[in-house]
Amino acid sequence: MAYDYEYFKKEVFALTKIDLNAYKEKQMKRRIDTLIDKHKISGYDNFVKALKTDKEMFEEFVGYLTINVSEFYRNPEQWELMDKDIIPELIKKFGKNLKIWSAACSTGDEPYSLVMALSRHIPLNQIKIFATDIDKQILEKAKLGLYSEKSVENVPKDLKDKYFEKVGASYRIKDEIKSRVEFKQHNLLKDQFPTNMHMIVCRNVLIYFTEEAKDLIFREFKDSLQSSGVLFIGSTEQIVNYKEIGYQRKNSFYYEKP
Repeated sequence: MAYDYEYFKKEVFALTKIDLNAYKEKQMKRRIDTLIDKHKISGYDNFVKALKTDKEMFEEFVGYLTINVSEFYRNPEQWELMDKDIIPELIKKFGKNLKIWSAACSTGDEPYSLVMALSRHIPLNQIKIFATDIDKQILEKAKLGLYSEKSVENVPKDLKDKYFEKVGASYRIKDEIKSRVEFKQHNLLKDQFPTNMHMIVCRNVLIYFTEEAKDLIFREFKDSLQSSGVLFIGSTEQIVNYKEIGYQRKNSFYYEKP
């Protein structure tokens, strides 16, 4: 029997519930082949056996599948718009107990950025962000809250001074921010979405998905939002068929559910 990539995708789904069919095949296959070569393993069947028996390799593989390039206040001009327009509008519509979901949150930079952005408008003890990612290891890193200088370079100075402590060459985010985020493992392609959200933030993740998977997720996000709720996406993304799905476009990266 030839143990090809189709076989491998089925085995990975059985092991992890990660559906590799939803990822662009050429790109993902190249990443996986690189990892197999790194471990000097011959063939997909032997790699599957290793994943089933070697816990460290399994954790490394899941981490390798997920794309974890993240930073605080990525694309600062979009966060300025959030500060000046989006958050005040949401408070006006829904009050200060906002339900916000940071989907595919990676190492926590994004949900912690959201807490800091909201802290300019809402007392910290009233802020709660629901943050999810498919990768358990990344969620553990997020809970640790330790970041490189590069990761925090776009944080506004007043917030950086107030909410970070320098630890050697790194920056540790303070517990008063960490305590406002609830982290949970979640698979965008498989798990049920939360409901009645006032804002969903999912940035620079769906570019790795097929057009079909993207369309499905954007529709699910719309169903997750309350009317007048807002979806904030990344600068590398756009929702071409946003009208067909049922969004109104506020600007390039913010879409509203009517």
